[in-house]
Amino acid sequence: MSPGAAGSGEGAGRAMARAGLGRAGGVRRGPGQRRPPTWEISDSDAEGPAGAETPARARDPAGERRPAAEALRRLRPGQAVPPEVWAEDEPHVLRLLEPEEFVRGVVQLTQVCGPTCSMPWVTPESPGCLHLAVIGLDTYLWSQQPTAQETQQPEHPAVTCTEAAVGWPEVEEALVHLQLWANVDVLLVASWQELSQHVCAFTKALAQRPFKQARESGAFPFCTSGRWTAGERVARDGMGLRGAWWRQVRQFNRVSPAVADAVVSAFPSPRLLQQAYEACGTEQERLALLADLPVKTGKRAPPRRVGPDLSRRICLFLTTTDPDLLLDLGS
Repeated sequence: MSPGAAGSGEGAGRAMARAGLGRAGGVRRGPGQRRPPTWEISDSDAEGPAGAETPARARDPAGERRPAAEALRRLRPGQAVPPEVWAEDEPHVLRLLEPEEFVRGVVQLTQVCGPTCSMPWVTPESPGCLHLAVIGLDTYLWSQQPTAQETQQPEHPAVTCTEAAVGWPEVEEALVHLQLWANVDVLLVASWQELSQHVCAFTKALAQRPFKQARESGAFPFCTSGRWTAGERVARDGMGLRGAWWRQVRQFNRVSPAVADAVVSAFPSPRLLQQAYEACGTEQERLALLADLPVKTGKRAPPRRVGPDLSRRICLFLTTTDPDLLLDLGS
């Protein structure tokens, strides 16, 4: 062994002794040599200054993301909703009851008479809309039916008679009391799956309620206002208006597609028909304006006309100022 190799071995041994690792083997370094950055980082490197800087560098992104997370946590859904939507807040609470607790309430409603009888689960602090849910009530009532031996020798006569007296007739009577006198509806489900489906539908309805109220509070709630469902799509350049007018004529009772085609072909828009009514001299002339319009039929079919009845209804629809006027005399 050469003196240089012995010196390097002693230096590596002193470094390992100072680190307290006591490992055997591995690659040894000299006192003035530095490990290349491509080598695998050992346990001894994690305790040095370089290892101490690594966690600090890793914590920097987390420290930058922490303020953003706090800002998102402070953001409430109400900030994105107009104040008028939350002006009239009606709380809804869904309360889950055990079958035993619900049966005790049924006994209180159906078997206790007099002024001392009160509505169970309803207190002055109760929310405006309370909803109750009971899982497995049918199974519980069936399991509480006394057997023949228990009927002959009851250990607790009072409890047995009370439990035996509660059945579906009493449950239905209690449901009527809760619905009529306390405005509380009860959901009876057989499993947790049914309850979860109901909760999802219930939550969706509550989430859509502010949007529907805001939409119906407008001046024309029946107007689609840019959203297209099953009607005629109307473009900004006016394409589709004739189809919408054709569908409007079709909404009258006893109007076939051929009759609607006859009206729309003679007057392609409601405004043109209104102008024709304004040009008429008498009321009878206006009522009979569309009566003689020909309707296209098959080759062997006899000729048809729009007729006076539909002419009168369309005339009243476009000229009357009475919102309660009955257009169809046969309805």
